[in-house]
Amino acid sequence: MLKGHQTWVFETKPTIIASAAVGGPYEAKGPLASDFDLLHGDIRLGQDSYEKAEQKLQEQACETAIKKANMKKEDVQFLLSGDLINQIVPSSFSARTLSVPFLGLYGACSTSMQGLSLASLLVDSKFAKNALVCVSSHNAASEKQYRYPTEYGSQKPPTAQWTVTGSGAALVSDQGEGPKVTASTIGRVIDMGLSDPFNMGAAMAPAAVDTLEAHFRDLDRDPSYYDLIATGDLGRVGHRIAGDLLKKHGLNIPEEIFTDCGILIYNKDQPVVMAGGSGCGCAAVTTFGHFLNRMRKGELRKILVIATGALLSPMSYQQKESIPSVAHAVCIEI
Repeated sequence: MLKGHQTWVFETKPTIIASAAVGGPYEAKGPLASDFDLLHGDIRLGQDSYEKAEQKLQEQACETAIKKANMKKEDVQFLLSGDLINQIVPSSFSARTLSVPFLGLYGACSTSMQGLSLASLLVDSKFAKNALVCVSSHNAASEKQYRYPTEYGSQKPPTAQWTVTGSGAALVSDQGEGPKVTASTIGRVIDMGLSDPFNMGAAMAPAAVDTLEAHFRDLDRDPSYYDLIATGDLGRVGHRIAGDLLKKHGLNIPEEIFTDCGILIYNKDQPVVMAGGSGCGCAAVTTFGHFLNRMRKGELRKILVIATGALLSPMSYQQKESIPSVAHAVCIEI
């Protein structure tokens, strides 16, 4: 049901019965490596293009999640999937392989929580028994599309972020054991006029703050309700800006529970990571891998993940447009 202005409360509390995370070479060197189901040493995954490699990431994540749930793909009513590449081709082509009814999504780097929100809505409203969410990004494919081919060797400022090569999948069901999706706050598009594609953390931070404020207002709760609150991929720069904006607006989240997926996924001293991780796969693999594993171990009971997306395109940037952003928040509880 709708609570407040923009928050869904799921009365049946759909269950994440299984999840999976697949990563690439840089993710294998990061602090969350043990939370991945599969890691690749070759960024091409043996494919002849980066886009085909990203498709393979999605296929592996979906197949792993379904297998961990002891199901077959025929048991899944809907696949909700998205990525960063033009026309979400990796998602569409992986859906072709899986042959599951498909709903393609695009929310930039917010797509993981957008997908989890919609999958939970389908299950809660009894339009599906099992819905599969899968999101991916690929560093080299994204660089080629949004910036420069990696072979060009262009330099980047310290505010830039490293696109995660990875895919996360979660199987949401109307029965079974596991973490429950209890609420979701759908974000508004916020644009503060920033236009630097190498500082997307700053562009996305206001959207994260706006969604957080809406979440706590709609549900009439405060940050103490959660064991962990994580933004999606603001990185070190954007996360710091979000913290400052929250304090300015009178919403104080303790530092010990407030974190960011883009900060967690890489070591600070990993070369070329700069301000941290980004990409659709960032919040997806961190949530569907690391966070859910911690919940299953009993280390966390209530978490709020706010995935953030910068809604620019190469064309909008070339036309001197600013960067509109959106953030979607999902509450997951044991």
